[in-house]
Formats: sequence, C-alpha cells, structure tokens
Amino acid sequence: MTVVIGLTGGIASGKSTVSSMFQAKKFPVIDADLIAREVVEPGERAYDQVVEVFGKEIIKDDHKINRPKLGSIIFTDEDKRKQLNAIVHPAVRSRMLSKRDDYIKKGMPCVVLDIPLLFESNLTHLVDKTLVVYVDEDVQLSRLMKRNGYSEKEASDRIKAQMPLKEKANLADILIDNNHSIEETKVQLDQVLQTWGIG
Repeated sequence: MTVVIGLTGGIASGKSTVSSMFQAKKFPVIDADLIAREVVEPGERAYDQVVEVFGKEIIKDDHKINRPKLGSIIFTDEDKRKQLNAIVHPAVRSRMLSKRDDYIKKGMPCVVLDIPLLFESNLTHLVDKTLVVYVDEDVQLSRLMKRNGYSEKEASDRIKAQMPLKEKANLADILIDNNHSIEETKVQLDQVLQTWGIG
C-alpha cells in the first residue's frame, strides 16, 4: 500500500531540505516546479500553446522560452497570467499523476508530491496525506534575506504574496517545525513516517 504525501511550505521555509531528506531515504519525490519547466520545453504540447498565446517574441535564439520575459508579461497582466496557468497547470498535473501512478505500480511504500501551491490550487485530492514544513515568520524573513540577498521589504513582499504559513499549517495533516537545526527536522520526519507506517 503506497502512501502519497503532499509536501508543501512557503518560500524559505525549508521545503527543499525536507524534500532532499525523502530522497536520501530513496523515496521518489515528484517536484511540481521541475515538471512546470519540463512541460514548456520545445517539442512539448504546452510549449506550442504558450508560443501561440504569447507570440514568438518570448522565444530565445535556442528556441527555449525566455522565462524572465514571460514573467514580466504575466506579473503585470492578470489575464495573461490566467491564460498561462490554464496551459501549464493541466500539463503539470497530468505528468505528475502519471509519474505517481508508475511509482504506485512499482509498489513504492511512499511517493512524495512536492507542490508549492498544494492548498491554493486545491490539489489535496491527489494525495493521501499533507505535510507542511513550517517556520515562524521572523525566521522565514531572515532566512530569505540571507539566502537571496533581499532587503527586508523585498523579502516581506514575497512572503506576503503567498498564503500565510500559519494558514497552511492549519490545513495540514501534520507539520514539521523547521525553526531549529537540520538534525531536529530529520528526527521529526522520521517520527512522521513512523506515525504513517512508512519505515
């Protein structure tokens, strides 16, 4: 019986750290962000659709999509952002599901779907359990400033653009408190896996 875990968190909450811990245990992690990049590579159906909607000017010399250029278009235009999401999200979802089902067929004890917008995009029905990597807001702020070299305002704006971690924490089946050392986070993950019967 495979347990499908939906892993999420916020910017600089340590979600990728926990994701690597799962990988170190040889549990497959299906990363939504990674797949979102794959589905818009040349040759993919979503790539053709994006070019059709946004025009040839978002294409670089190597035929790949110019992500910063596309980003600047969708950040200032809500309708364009919705159009992009309507192309990319279904493609990402269908690839994630086919990977998930392959691992289930192989009899993996656990498969992790790493989805930053698990709750915001109402994707909890794709998983059996939800796990949120949580940190206090001041820790999140200082880690983000340190990691990306942001000013306090830049970091704070990016955190505010997401669903608050406290809200995600209330929706989760279980929390990993990542305010402290990596060792403590590891111990918590082991406890979670034991609770869910995944050794």
